[in-house]
Amino acid sequence: ALNQSLEKLSTEEVKLKVIHNGVGNINESDVMLAAASNAIVIGFHVDLEPNADILAKEENVNVRLYHIIYEAIGDVRAAMEGLLEPQKKETFLGRAELLKVFTMSKGNVIAGCKILKGKVTRGAMARVLRGGSIIHEGRIESLKHEKEDIKAAEAGLECGILLSGFKGFEAGDIIEAFQVEMMERKL
Repeated sequence: ALNQSLEKLSTEEVKLKVIHNGVGNINESDVMLAAASNAIVIGFHVDLEPNADILAKEENVNVRLYHIIYEAIGDVRAAMEGLLEPQKKETFLGRAELLKVFTMSKGNVIAGCKILKGKVTRGAMARVLRGGSIIHEGRIESLKHEKEDIKAAEAGLECGILLSGFKGFEAGDIIEAFQVEMMERKL
């Protein structure tokens, strides 16, 4: 029952393979097989023989013993989920239209913008759109209203945006601010 339940956890991205199963306590040969296969040993209603325990520590083999099937399945599921690539979740924050480009004395290029929708915040990620195509993505390093540093600019406000790694602004460009969150995936 445990074998079948564990094998059902396999996906295209993360596969679980049972390389050996048997009855009786976990012994040295079980540990050596796991060491050679870079596997973990799961015991259900069994013990770990003393010599096997010493060998597991020497070989750095993870041995897990369970008495409740759901705990074994839950731990294996959690370990497999840890192998999944996180999913990128993007949340739209705001949109601005570039009205005028300002080149500063230090060589920085500031996008003089009007916020059209939502809110643009310092530190957020932003993409520059020209003719509907993305031409750059970077972080909003600085946000100013007139000469004052601000943390955020809401719809209707004019502001200056300094975007990391980009100096090629043109009037009419659209700047979209967004937040990126990495989400853990589940099986």
